[in-house]
Amino acid sequence: MTNFNRSTLPDTVRSNGATPNPWWANAVVYQVYPRSFQDTNGDGIGDLKGITSRLDYLADLGVDVVWLSPVYKSPQDDNGYDISDYQDIDPLFGTLEDMDELLAEAHRRGLKIVMDLVVNHTSDEHAWFQASRDKDDPHADWYWWRPARPGHEPGTPGAEPNQWGSYFGGSAWQYDPKRGEYYLHQFSRKQPDLNWENPEVRKAVYRMMNWWMDRGIDGFRMDVITLISKHLDSHGRLPGEVGSELSEGEMGEEGYTDASPFCSDGPRLDEFLAEMRREVFEGREGYMNVGEAPGITPARNEHVTDPKNGELDMLFLFDHVGIDQEGSKWNTVPFEVKNLRARLADQQEAVKDAGWASLFFCNHDQPRVVSRWGNDTDRESRELSAKAFGMLLHMHRGTPYIYEGEELGMTNAHFTTLEQYRDLESINAYRQRVEEAKCQSAESMMAALALIGRDNARTPMQWDASRYAGFTAPDAATEPWIGVNPNHVEINAAEEFDDPDSVYSFYKKLIAMRHNNATIATGEWNLVAADSEQVYSFTRTSGDDTILVIVNLTDKSAGLPGEVAELLGDGVAESQILLSTYDVAHSVKSIARGELARWEGVVIQL
Repeated sequence: MTNFNRSTLPDTVRSNGATPNPWWANAVVYQVYPRSFQDTNGDGIGDLKGITSRLDYLADLGVDVVWLSPVYKSPQDDNGYDISDYQDIDPLFGTLEDMDELLAEAHRRGLKIVMDLVVNHTSDEHAWFQASRDKDDPHADWYWWRPARPGHEPGTPGAEPNQWGSYFGGSAWQYDPKRGEYYLHQFSRKQPDLNWENPEVRKAVYRMMNWWMDRGIDGFRMDVITLISKHLDSHGRLPGEVGSELSEGEMGEEGYTDASPFCSDGPRLDEFLAEMRREVFEGREGYMNVGEAPGITPARNEHVTDPKNGELDMLFLFDHVGIDQEGSKWNTVPFEVKNLRARLADQQEAVKDAGWASLFFCNHDQPRVVSRWGNDTDRESRELSAKAFGMLLHMHRGTPYIYEGEELGMTNAHFTTLEQYRDLESINAYRQRVEEAKCQSAESMMAALALIGRDNARTPMQWDASRYAGFTAPDAATEPWIGVNPNHVEINAAEEFDDPDSVYSFYKKLIAMRHNNATIATGEWNLVAADSEQVYSFTRTSGDDTILVIVNLTDKSAGLPGEVAELLGDGVAESQILLSTYDVAHSVKSIARGELARWEGVVIQL
């Protein structure tokens, strides 16, 4: 089911506070990581023609929107999130004509295309940055350039403007001999931060965005957009700069201070986002704009996504995907149901009156949820836990996002050596933490990479059981850019497509429920049994209609929480069960016994 026949939510049903309800209020988004989705020319890297060739698969699944990770021209230092030309397609992926064909074919099937956009930073090979290296050029103030600290030799340790560390390891400052100054890069040294304080930067960004919208795309997912406004003192100095009125904070275990408190959700963020909406989106229809939001709280999400404030439609929050990390991202701790419930409850409660939530567990930066919090050690456990986490996510209020292969129950890569990884963040983190700062052992770092490293999500899409999983031809001259997961022989789309009990078929049901049931799409969300150690339960209510969702998120059977049992009274009839991770008869018996089997989830019409 595409949005040609997706039910329109009536105005009597409230979604995000807008009138009429936005089209995306009961839509489902599917993220494609282009380099890993489908290779058509045998070079080992996915391409736009490959995505076009798989549109029927996405239409059959039933999703409404396809979000593409970046396909712009790029040196590929960070797999395309380092853009050197915003208005061209990288030859790795094809041409602008291929993009136009993808748009036309997607629209013909009722699918919308949302492009990833990175405007917190560019590539250091972008023409804007190259021009800014000349202090006399009009672009000289388009990036965060700063001189070396007084009394230090430029380019030597300690000469950096402050002691901020990069998210990708090492200093957040890089010395440029041509200009004789340092530039700020929160991520790779090849990703210099744009200076959004300069109105000319913002105008150029909006011109580019309008160019794409006029070409026919349906919106943007904006990478780390909440980092564009930096905290400055009254003289325009960053924290920790010589003479700055702002302290940069304490030194961390890797030998740097943390930039995030001063670069996330800065003082002009609302102003910039409102300006972007006016300059790019006002007067247009049928689009969707989504922001990746590091540093944003659920309360701030309500403000940014409240339509009366005219900023963004949705934000990706990160508090819930940090529940298995303590201090550093690479210091992992066991998953606990109560922690996930607390974070998701905060997100749901924050937008109960206005604004909207994005619902996700997986994307190109997150590992596979079935390996991270579920159980992928055998087929039954994998399928059950994949369904349990899918049910939990999709029954919440907001817009669900499916990451490629999530609908198949694809697992982590289970790499065992550093040489198997391609991700810049992972490789740099290993070197920084194990070899340089020596704050983590090689064994624990490799275990952390295997659990939460970004490459776990980036192995090729598993289409079939052939040599390269159908991602590229089995006799292709070039191997895929990253290793294919060996379990593609058992876990693949061909195997699951016609199996009514497969994870794929389960996801089709979840999507159809979102399309056709207004209570699931937009009904009130209320937590039930907030103290359960194993069961996550809540109700969705719209008028007189109430749906109860109960999910055992553990590998052991769980007693039915008292509050849930009270709601169910004398039990349930088969006709009341809308969906089960097992089957209807199994769940009727489970509830009658007062317990849920491992990974058992049930959606019940009360």
